[in-house]
Amino acid sequence: MRALITGASGFVGQALATHLNAQGDDVTALSRSTGGPDVTDREAVFTAFTSSEVDVIYHLAAQSHVPTAWNDAIGTLRVNVEGTQNVLDAAVETPGRPRVLVVTSAEVYGSVSEAELPIREDAPLRPNNPYAASKVAADALAQQAWLGRGQDVIRLRAFNHIGPGQSPNFVCAGLAHRIAKAERSGSRTVEVGNLEVRRDFSDVRDVVAAYRRAAIAGQSGEAYNVCSGQDRSIDELAQGLLALSDATIELVANPELQRLVDTPVVRGDHSLITSHTGWEPTIALSTTLADVLAEARAANS
Repeated sequence: MRALITGASGFVGQALATHLNAQGDDVTALSRSTGGPDVTDREAVFTAFTSSEVDVIYHLAAQSHVPTAWNDAIGTLRVNVEGTQNVLDAAVETPGRPRVLVVTSAEVYGSVSEAELPIREDAPLRPNNPYAASKVAADALAQQAWLGRGQDVIRLRAFNHIGPGQSPNFVCAGLAHRIAKAERSGSRTVEVGNLEVRRDFSDVRDVVAAYRRAAIAGQSGEAYNVCSGQDRSIDELAQGLLALSDATIELVANPELQRLVDTPVVRGDHSLITSHTGWEPTIALSTTLADVLAEARAANS
C-alpha cells in the first residue's frame, strides 16, 4: 500500500512508519517538525496531499497531552478539530480519493461508570476535559465526512498506549525515566501521581498493527476501539517497572502529578475491530515494561 502519515514524528507516528515499512508499504511521512505542513495551515495541507498518490491516509497529527489541553484549550481545538477538517477536505482532492483513518481517542467516552464497562463503540460520548472534547469534535467531523459526502473514512478510538519512544510526559514512560534516574543517582524515592486509577493499556506496536489492519479490512464509516480489553492500575505499571530494578525504591505521592479530573476505571471492548479485521493484541505487558525501562536507562546513562 501507499500510505501517508500526518504527525509522523510523534510517538505513534514513528511506530506506525516503522511497522508500515516492515510490511513493505510505500510510506510518505509528514511532520511539522521535519518540514511538513502544520495541519492548521489549510493551503499547505492541500499542497502536500494533492501532490501525493496514496491509497490510505493515517491522520495522527494532534495535540495529545491532556494537561496541555487544560492550559491551552483553544490551541488544542485548532490542531485537533480544524486540522482534522483540513485533512479530510484535502483528502477529497488527493488523486484516487484515498481512505482516511482518523485517530481520535478513548477519551471521547469520558466519564464512564464501572457498570458500563467494557466500553463499546456505541457508548455515549461524555468528554470531561478539553482534549477529550476536541477529539469528540474530530470524531464527529470524520463521521460527517462519511455520512454527508460518502468519503471513505474510518475512526480509530485508541485507548491508552505505551511503549518505546513515548515522552516522559506520559505516565508509563515518566515512571520509567524517574526509576532510571533514581538508579543512576542512588535516590531511594520516585514521585508518582494517582496509583489507583485503572486504564486499558496496549503496546504501541500492537496499536499500529491495528491501524494497518483497519486500513486493509475495516468497514468505511465505522468507529473502532483499539484496546487490550483489560484494565490495569498505575500501581501495577509502577510495580512491574520496579520489579525490573535491583534498586530499593519507594513510591512517594505528588499531588501535582494528578489530573484535575480522572475517571477511576477504563476498559475497552475490541471485539468489533477483531471481528472485522482479525486484529488482536499480542504483546505482553511485561515485554512492554522491559522495553520502556531499557530505553529510559539508555537515555539516562
